[in-house]
Amino acid sequence: MKAITQNLCKLALFFSILVPVRSLADIKEQTVQYRDQKQTLEGVLFYDDNRKDPMPAVLVVHDWMGISEDTTMRARMLAELGYVAFAADIYGKGIRPANSDEAGKLAGKFKSEPALMRSRVKAALNVLQNHALVDDARLAAIGYCFGGTVALELARSGAPVAGVVSFHGGLATKSPEDAKNIKGRVLVLHGADDPLVPDTEVAAFEDEMRKGGVDWALIEYGNAVHSFTVKRAGNDNSKGAAYNEKADRRSWQHMKLFFAEILG
Repeated sequence: MKAITQNLCKLALFFSILVPVRSLADIKEQTVQYRDQKQTLEGVLFYDDNRKDPMPAVLVVHDWMGISEDTTMRARMLAELGYVAFAADIYGKGIRPANSDEAGKLAGKFKSEPALMRSRVKAALNVLQNHALVDDARLAAIGYCFGGTVALELARSGAPVAGVVSFHGGLATKSPEDAKNIKGRVLVLHGADDPLVPDTEVAAFEDEMRKGGVDWALIEYGNAVHSFTVKRAGNDNSKGAAYNEKADRRSWQHMKLFFAEILG
């Protein structure tokens, strides 16, 4: 029995050497400049350069600090899963807050002007839709913190996306009646102890989804606060924003299951 097991292990190793697997070297990264009205924007596109058939695609929206290594890392991870992924730029080319005060002002501007927020994210979606490798019937969007709010506003705008995912994003909107415009499904991944998105906001969102007749789901992670996927947030929950390894890992798996259902 021991000899058979050893032979099977050797055989598995042999085939693992012969059979190619998707690696980081296969993923192409491309900086893309585009425009929303008069504003020049700059996003980053990722896709498997070995694939020539139309692929499902995912828009990735940054947190309030703008496009960062976190944003592009997530987009690359999606490309490794077989999606064309585009890290969108909501703020504008070269506009990156230097600290949380600047980030709060920038994010606040877009939250106070939802039409501008929707215009910016739709411009990014248009880039993704028109890429030669994208199956524009299989589009989705995800966002982190501020980006989660943006992804939800994209859905509320009636954009042709099969689904959106919010990771610890704000759930409030100035136009809850627009939930009726949502064409795809909605998945909200939320820290159960998030003080920045209080229970009243969660309840209002649930009511909005029900009244809008949306196919939606909300998953809460125990012991998690805001920014639970962001390592640079530290691990002190008392600050209201902190990294949580379990919530990070579980939320990514829940997103993958969601996409397997809506994108195939």
